[in-house]
Amino acid sequence: MERRTFISGVTLGLLGAPLVAAAQPAGKMARVGILGIGPAPSPQELAKSVSTNPFWLSMRHLGWVEGQNMVVERRFGESADQLRTAAADLVRLKVDVLFVASAGLAKILQLETKTIPIVVGRADSDLVAGGLVDSLARPGGNITGSQLLSDDLTPKRLELLKALVPNLSRVALLQEDVTVSAVPQTRAWSEQGAAIGAMTLGIELHTFIVHRPADIAAAFLGMVKNRDQPYWWGRRPLCSCIERPSSILLPSIGSPLSIRSKCMLSQVASCPME
Repeated sequence: MERRTFISGVTLGLLGAPLVAAAQPAGKMARVGILGIGPAPSPQELAKSVSTNPFWLSMRHLGWVEGQNMVVERRFGESADQLRTAAADLVRLKVDVLFVASAGLAKILQLETKTIPIVVGRADSDLVAGGLVDSLARPGGNITGSQLLSDDLTPKRLELLKALVPNLSRVALLQEDVTVSAVPQTRAWSEQGAAIGAMTLGIELHTFIVHRPADIAAAFLGMVKNRDQPYWWGRRPLCSCIERPSSILLPSIGSPLSIRSKCMLSQVASCPME
């Protein structure tokens, strides 16, 4: 089985190419490594993801089925140290390709390998400006994939919050530092856009940095103490997989991944899958 052929299949599924079933390749089974942030999913959660997630459905349509012609090695971590350990473990397994969902996770993997291809699914940061690729057309190195830049939506999200909460004067911004620390400039860009948007609307912005899941409770207590009205989930991976304490009733805005966090409003750029 030629690794380049398999990587092309992964990338096509990732970018939403026409779902045309591919012939099943012969030979040894392909090995995919996935690095994710947060706790490892339960068997039930994993089964649901494989059966409903567009990425896995695309892979199936392209002829790649886990357990039939593809082995998937999944590793997760809730801290920077755990993620580095998980990344090293995946590299030791000598998988054919690595898949991640953020620029920070891609950078963590790249520190462990310069040879195994890394595919990024809709990176939330500029891969070129972050130094991960030379250009989108010719990435160079071992990282490829796609990116979805939403920093330009920051002022609009604040405008929507202001429309929903007319007396809005204080907003909390929840960001994570677990993966962002690998590409630190990305947080600066995000916070700068938020600060400009808040200043334009006359809103006081308070930023809370989450270094690990255990910091969540303290962050929300800080929001209550500051009398922040709504809070805003950052676009970073950890902020999409953690849950708001049930005792906190602040409304929120975030990405579609924040739904489990009882997000009041979600806005994201249109991403046609055709």
